[in-house]
Amino acid sequence: MKINEKGHLEIGGADCTELASQFGTPLYVFDEAHIRKMMRVYQQTINEEYEGNGLVLYASKAFSCEAMYAIARQEGIGVDVVSGGELYTAMQAGFPAKKIAMHGNNKLPYEIAYALDCGVGTIVIDAYSEADLIEREAERRDLVQDVLIRINPGVEAHTHAYVQTATPDSKFGFSIASGAAQKITEYVLSKKHMRLRGFHCHIGSQIFEKQSFVLAAEKNLAFVARMKKTLGFEADMLNMGGGFGIWYTDADAKIEPEGYRNYLTALLAAVKAGCEQYGLKRPFITLEPGRSIVGEAGITLYTVGAIKDIPGIRKYLAVDGGMFDNPRYALYQSKYSAVLANRADEAPTEVVAIAGKCCESGDLIGTEFNLPEAKTGDIVAVLSTGAYNYSMASNYNRNFIPAAVLVREGKAEYIVRPQTYEDLVRNDVIPAHLK
Repeated sequence: MKINEKGHLEIGGADCTELASQFGTPLYVFDEAHIRKMMRVYQQTINEEYEGNGLVLYASKAFSCEAMYAIARQEGIGVDVVSGGELYTAMQAGFPAKKIAMHGNNKLPYEIAYALDCGVGTIVIDAYSEADLIEREAERRDLVQDVLIRINPGVEAHTHAYVQTATPDSKFGFSIASGAAQKITEYVLSKKHMRLRGFHCHIGSQIFEKQSFVLAAEKNLAFVARMKKTLGFEADMLNMGGGFGIWYTDADAKIEPEGYRNYLTALLAAVKAGCEQYGLKRPFITLEPGRSIVGEAGITLYTVGAIKDIPGIRKYLAVDGGMFDNPRYALYQSKYSAVLANRADEAPTEVVAIAGKCCESGDLIGTEFNLPEAKTGDIVAVLSTGAYNYSMASNYNRNFIPAAVLVREGKAEYIVRPQTYEDLVRNDVIPAHLK
């Protein structure tokens, strides 16, 4: 992004005020070049630092639409999906099923059946009942499905409690320390229609400490070595998850795309060292960056409406979006940065809250934005909204989920079309006795 000669914010060479005029607001905007660059940084690092013995899997949950899968397909990487809906979207986009990994702590029977029918590359097991379902459905289809087991290495990443996933108290994975990981490994190895390839872990999200990833790799390799010694099973695949942090405010580190190479290099070095220490063959490595691929590539544009100044307390700028297009402040008190896109060259003069239009007192994008004095009709750009905003959006209060556009070399196209009132009532049914 940059400020152009008109004093307007630009993203991917496109003037944000012109985007707002052309497509309306609220509007999600994504920079295609940034997305591709991040995908390439990760895959190139694996190619150079690990002899190409691995694959990046874009974490669909960050932002799932057909265009994202098309970009991933062109870049030659894989994807992970956590629902039948994400899998269906990937298949609709023509994504190769063998490069898809399926996750989730409670995969439903129809989702597992669909994954097997599609021929997904790997399914990550997170419950005994899933193992039984996969075995039964694979036997019915007379096939053997490659699987991983999600293990919990007990690494506590420095991040929000709701996005820590490898602590002892977590709905995800099987604990190494408690012995649960070994027991599920024995169970899966006893099945005839599953081929256990290895293990998966994900320690959390929005992590900036390299040591967290290094420690997770070390614990995983120690577990792999123990399974080889006790069960005679040596994993040939290790999925290290994602969780690499991005910039939201100046309280966060600002990492350039190439800087993420350092995180992955440190992780891969720990894997190589662990294999040498325990006498293991180097496993095929997969990892699942999502937020770091698409987060900073996206912004959300809003139009300022009502302005309410409560002397001595707070000034509110109400915008035409809110918690229905970005629920993360309500959920996690997530902080963002914003600029006035049509006056981006002006210095901030006040601290304001940005409020949404929902009938909900907690409908806020945030409470501490440094902006020039805004006027009704100004265009606000909230930055780093590419991950988990559209994904978590809703039609609360029967508001529209905003459209999304992809910007490439200054030109924008829809990748998610605008909703209509007809979309909101499409699945409504009035029973006969109410007519």
